[in-house]
Amino acid sequence: MEGLTIGGATPCVSSSLRRISSKTTNFASRLTPKAVKKHSLAAFQPAFHLFSTNVPKRHIKARIFLPHLVASMEEVEQTYIMIKPDGVQRGLVGEIISRFEKKGFKLTGLKLFQCPKELAEEHYKDLQSKPFFPKLIDYITSGPVVCMGWEGVGVVASARKLIGATNPLNAEPGTIRGDLAVQTGRNVVHGSDSPDNGKHEIGLWFKEGELCAWTAIQEPWLVE
Repeated sequence: MEGLTIGGATPCVSSSLRRISSKTTNFASRLTPKAVKKHSLAAFQPAFHLFSTNVPKRHIKARIFLPHLVASMEEVEQTYIMIKPDGVQRGLVGEIISRFEKKGFKLTGLKLFQCPKELAEEHYKDLQSKPFFPKLIDYITSGPVVCMGWEGVGVVASARKLIGATNPLNAEPGTIRGDLAVQTGRNVVHGSDSPDNGKHEIGLWFKEGELCAWTAIQEPWLVE
């Protein structure tokens, strides 16, 4: 039985172990103590650096920025919304106001107003070269309108979406014009098309002292 022992294979195993040991020794001899420590702990390094204290500052800044705070950093805008004579005559004032209130915007000015011709011409002066301009002026001065100032983050663009396309037949269901109007010439409501025009039109339709500056109790629940 002794002739069949694995003793005969021992020299091969021993020589292999010596070669592995030699390579390990040569590799270790090329490492500094600091590199040895780093190499030995490599398996325990975190996959990301969110809680690491040795991360470069640029990484920390990128991690701690919270995207949901962007809205609170945006500028509050103003927009002018006007319910046109057909909207007033059809009794849609409350319906239209409620859509902006439910959206979460803040009402800063509200009045029922008979528009004089001079003011109508100033408001629509960009359209004075259009053939329909005289009829537009006659229409907007034909009865009282409801003038409104609204305030909020992104209120101009959002109000335009609530209102819908100029031609009610192209306006999406759920919008004011999509639900309540059928003709371009009787499209119920006007809304400012830019933040600059919002400020300009509010200044045009409201006199000093007619706007109210107030803090809505729901504001902390709408804007962080």
